[in-house]
Amino acid sequence: MTPSASAPLLSAAVVDTGTPPIPEAQAWVARYDGRHGPLINLAQAVPDRPPPAPFMGRLAEAAADAEATRYGPILGDTQLREAYARHATGLYGGRLAPENVAITAGCNMAFAAALMLVAKAGDQVILPAPWYFNHQMWASMLGVAVRALPCRADAGFVPSPDDAERLVDGRTKALVLVTPNNPTGAVYPPATIAAFADLCRRRGLWLVIDETYRDFLPPGMGRPHALFEDERWRANVIGLYSFSKAYGIPGYRLGAMIADALVVAELAKILDTVQICPPRAGQVPVAWGIDGLATWREENRRALHRRAEAFRRVLRQCPDWRLDSIGAYFAYVRHPFGAAPAAAVAEALAVERGLLALPGSYFGPDQDAHLRMAFANVEAATIEAIADRLRGFILP
Repeated sequence: MTPSASAPLLSAAVVDTGTPPIPEAQAWVARYDGRHGPLINLAQAVPDRPPPAPFMGRLAEAAADAEATRYGPILGDTQLREAYARHATGLYGGRLAPENVAITAGCNMAFAAALMLVAKAGDQVILPAPWYFNHQMWASMLGVAVRALPCRADAGFVPSPDDAERLVDGRTKALVLVTPNNPTGAVYPPATIAAFADLCRRRGLWLVIDETYRDFLPPGMGRPHALFEDERWRANVIGLYSFSKAYGIPGYRLGAMIADALVVAELAKILDTVQICPPRAGQVPVAWGIDGLATWREENRRALHRRAEAFRRVLRQCPDWRLDSIGAYFAYVRHPFGAAPAAAVAEALAVERGLLALPGSYFGPDQDAHLRMAFANVEAATIEAIADRLRGFILP
């Protein structure tokens, strides 16, 4: 329907932002005829295992409690804020208290609130590219310009603070890091994170660090970073986290933010007007699960690394396809079709071979050589079948 000349206009900032890409990719599989076996869906980062019975029992009990139907505190229930502050202190060191924690409706909500707090229309933020597309989409809808910080395969897709500093100008308000990274799986070394923190302090920028996949760091790796040991973090660092992946509850929409207490107080204005309070029922079992599911989460971490090893073995059987990066939930794979657009390669793989991956072009500029494959979605036996889907594949 064509609007009349007098019809009100939609926000150009929203209309000009690209549509969510995952539904577009999922639509391709409707044309797959099943000739190569069941669909292998490597598109969305979804934990394939529900929480164990002790957690589910507490979840059912909490959901049946009338208290869960009522509004809760804007910043989240005290029990969960206290539990997460203790956990984060043990993980990172430093001195984190409940007043440094806000609970949100997922980590997407946490990022949205953080960006609203530190930037306004006309400002600029730096995102490592390839980036998580929801981050770029939200900035676009706020009218915040994004500058791409290129991450290169030959550097393990770890961004360079020196490269970032060259992008800083008078409009730049914040720099965002995502580690382990979505879409590449790259893990940023603690020294690199510290160097970015130094850069942001020197240049008066906010450092927003998204650690949604923190629970899937390589076994044996120590703490992710030491940002919160240095009390200077309070002036310009905001940490983001998701309970979705590690606890197997993406549908319950729970995330967390760490910031100085004065910053959290300002965040409360945003959270109150957008979500009023985070979802109630999941907060009680998650507060228990921070300690109660520690062993289960560690088993999941090791299982994910076994899947990563299986994926590496598969790619060695497909020498035309190059594994440029892998970690957490993701493999970032270079396809063998030269200048062919990644979207064309991904669509053909879905339609012809029943293998659904996301094109690198969904994740920012200059990514047409790659596909993102979320191997956490499938068991190791299914990962082994990927080789048959890739071998002999010819782009139509």
